Amino acid sequence: MKAFKIAKKFNNDEDGAVTVDWVVLTAAVVGLGVAALAAVRSGTTNLTGKINSYLSSVSIN
Repeated sequence: MKAFKIAKKFNNDEDGAVTVDWVVLTAAVVGLGVAALAAVRSGTTNLTGKINSYLSSVSIN
């Protein structure tokens, strides 16, 4: 009977499930951040090139 009580207590314990939920949520947020960075990266690279060429052509008197 003691083993049954231990097994029932282990089955009802939800602390590990909450930890797994937070790990999954954190991974999703990091994944969305990486995806947003990848989407913006090409646009910023092009814009940086345009700014560089403009500033290179400007002369300061």
